[in-house]
Amino acid sequence: MAILWVFDVAKAALHPEAWQAMTRAPDTQLQELAAAAGLVRQWRDVAGRDRTVADDALAAILAALGFETGSSRQINAGLERIAQRNRALPPLLVTEVGQPTAVPSTAARAELTDEGGATSLVPIHDGLLAAVDVPGYYDLALAEGACRLAVAPARCPLPGGGGARLWGTSLQIPSLRGAGAFGGLGELAEAVCSLAALGCQAVAINPVHALFPGTGEDYSPYSPSSRTFLNAALADPALLGLPPLPPAADTAMIDWPAALPARLAALRASFAQLGDDQLARFAAADGNAEPGLHRHAIHDALYCHFREKGAQDWRSWPERFRDPDDPVVRRFAEQNADEIAFHRFAQRLTREGLAVVQNRARQEGMAIGLIADLAVGVHPGGSDCWASPAAMLSGLTIGAPPDPLGPLGQNWSITGYSPDGLQAAGYEPWITMLRAALRSAGGLRIDHAFGLARLWVIPEGGLCADGAYLRFPFQDLVRLVTLEAHRANALIIAEDLGTAPPGFTPAVTGRNMLGMRVLWFERAADHGFIGAQDYPANCVAMTGTHDTPTVAGWWRGRDLDWADRLGRLPAGVDRQQAEQIRDWDRGLLWSTIGEGRRPDPESPGAVVQAAMKHIGRSPAVLAIAPIEDLLADTEQPNLPGTVSEHPNWRRRQPAPLGELLREPQTLLRVGAIADRT
Repeated sequence: MAILWVFDVAKAALHPEAWQAMTRAPDTQLQELAAAAGLVRQWRDVAGRDRTVADDALAAILAALGFETGSSRQINAGLERIAQRNRALPPLLVTEVGQPTAVPSTAARAELTDEGGATSLVPIHDGLLAAVDVPGYYDLALAEGACRLAVAPARCPLPGGGGARLWGTSLQIPSLRGAGAFGGLGELAEAVCSLAALGCQAVAINPVHALFPGTGEDYSPYSPSSRTFLNAALADPALLGLPPLPPAADTAMIDWPAALPARLAALRASFAQLGDDQLARFAAADGNAEPGLHRHAIHDALYCHFREKGAQDWRSWPERFRDPDDPVVRRFAEQNADEIAFHRFAQRLTREGLAVVQNRARQEGMAIGLIADLAVGVHPGGSDCWASPAAMLSGLTIGAPPDPLGPLGQNWSITGYSPDGLQAAGYEPWITMLRAALRSAGGLRIDHAFGLARLWVIPEGGLCADGAYLRFPFQDLVRLVTLEAHRANALIIAEDLGTAPPGFTPAVTGRNMLGMRVLWFERAADHGFIGAQDYPANCVAMTGTHDTPTVAGWWRGRDLDWADRLGRLPAGVDRQQAEQIRDWDRGLLWSTIGEGRRPDPESPGAVVQAAMKHIGRSPAVLAIAPIEDLLADTEQPNLPGTVSEHPNWRRRQPAPLGELLREPQTLLRVGAIADRT
């Protein structure tokens, strides 16, 4: 007692900060925990400079990941928690055909049951389960317990076995012109038929993930409420034989704050008009609904309910409603059954409509049809984070680190899956999301595919410089993508623009995931543009993306106009100097793709034509020209780094796509990319 009393007196005599310093964990312990939790302390920026994450930043991120770091005891507890998790049998083991799999077992054999119910005994040698030769999901019974086993094939499918050289386009569905205030699945169905008639084999679409219902805010397709469910605003009842939606006012730009509430009201009216037989059909279809549909419908019903009361999203709802498992949420669903049924109907309408479009594309002769787009993350206040909080990162947002091109870094204000949460859930949220994306598509583009290996995470309220890379179970995620692509017979495009994490490129390309080779970034050592023959075969060759200037816009310098207007020209470069640099680059581009005299900046037609021919002649499996390039538009759909300064995601085509594709100059451009000899 005396010793303890003396210790307490000494403790009390110290200033609180001095006592905290005595008990604080050494920096090496903090760094050890950070490494064990998947944080990367040392990293290299795009300029090749080595960077070190500050210990304070590591501690803030660890706190968001659920680790206390105030003392050695707390850090040791965190390390032990990670060690116990690593020793335990996980809910899902992921492997691939022909390779033995490490299992935490000392037994000589295991029992394996396939998806058809057939059971076999598989030997274990020195902790390695013998190779399984058939891709699929299995139940694995070990002496130490049971788990699931996912066995991926070695490679993703390719159209025609990889021997075909196809062409396609990419488009933003809302930009399509029709009777509505923005394009939907009905306009997309018409577009794929018109494109298929010209020999187009693939249509890459913007993400169709669920947005917040009925508001004109957060309309970017890359900041969704859920990546598993769909944007019901795109639904078209007429595709399913129901009365069409009423026509809307024709506006030059999409007026989202007016258009989305009006579309929600129109869908409610469509639901109210359903007869008993139609209600029964949708209810029967819901009997085999995708996992989580009911919970997502409850979220959307609650969102509409509390939005009228001024709540922005679930984070500002009354506390008990923030927990989807609270009895108060169940009572709300019971008392608002019709509202829940409406949101389920809206999802079903969208899901079945998307299937109609894909079926129509294939019937019209497209080898691939739709290529869906998987956004890198979700809105922290959306359905995914409310419905499955354990699977999601909390208190962290995703972005990009500071570098010479962006000294302040980027905070995309979205979040994503937690690597620990995914593993604890047996990757079920990841698998469900992939299946939802592939259900009505012949391919899938994974936005910022580097996120399969690592993501730059930033504590909420912190600066981008306060972030760090968080590692993800890359091999498991890549194998699961390969397995689900195999089951759906779909190609995979891995968006790999930028600096790839170590080991990323061979792991992805070795599995037939196609990288993206965009005209503007394919430069030679002398800064000129590479020849068509220098593009690799296992890629998608593209004239641009939704984030880059169009060919016509680049040639005219329209992107420089925007940069000058918004104060985004490089430091020390004025508009005249930027034009001089661009003029030099025009010469470099034309010397690679053109013939004869170089066109002047105000005459981009021949340049667009040459760009089509350039990527069409490449050996790439797939050549894609955005619809803006096929139509020789000068404006791009999105200007990265802007919100309201540029009309992102608001542009509309001037006429229905079928009419635009019949114009003589458009047909010449289509012929240029379609001739892949």
